[in-house]
Amino acid sequence: MARYTDAVCRLCRREQQKLFLKGLRCTSPKCALARKNYAPGQHGESKSRAKLSNYGVQLREKQKVKRMYGILEKQFRRYFHTATKSKGVTGKVLLQLLERRLDNVVFRLGFGVSRAQARQIVRHNFVYVNNKRVNIPSYLITQDDAVDIKCKDKAREKIKENLEMSKDRSLVSWLTLNQAELKAKVLRLPEKDDIQQPIQEQLIVELYSK
Repeated sequence: MARYTDAVCRLCRREQQKLFLKGLRCTSPKCALARKNYAPGQHGESKSRAKLSNYGVQLREKQKVKRMYGILEKQFRRYFHTATKSKGVTGKVLLQLLERRLDNVVFRLGFGVSRAQARQIVRHNFVYVNNKRVNIPSYLITQDDAVDIKCKDKAREKIKENLEMSKDRSLVSWLTLNQAELKAKVLRLPEKDDIQQPIQEQLIVELYSK
């Protein structure tokens, strides 16, 4: 499975905003974006001052969302095509599909401090959906699904540490969590208002519709 393996801090610098790809470490004063508030590369500082065209604005929005969720281009485009064929507003359906990914749900619940760590928890066979083990990060949850963690004591303690570290991050309203038993339930499907970071999904729709 293809995935991005380069330094993730350069992605935040390229988008000129924190994407929290390293979780709580992104709040540190040592954050690369805080120290070098311009795009990476030899000409990054000068290019960051350049005015973007309409296409550039659309591209940057798409790249930002794609990198937030840790998805490469081919898979992201596949989500968009699925959204165009679904009932409802394409942009909102696209965001809903991204939020319904199992690795994102594990992150939203606080089991992982970042989506990358949440993906690792899923891949390590710790996550069960409706009492069935699921180790596919892109698995899409549905309403009334039960999500729980089943692992050995050492891994369980680490996940509880993650929950403690993530306690200041409010739990989204479409999920409910039993922290003591590491069990959760999907109350409803996510909406755009549940996403804490600002996203202009219409720009992505306009980009792919050209």
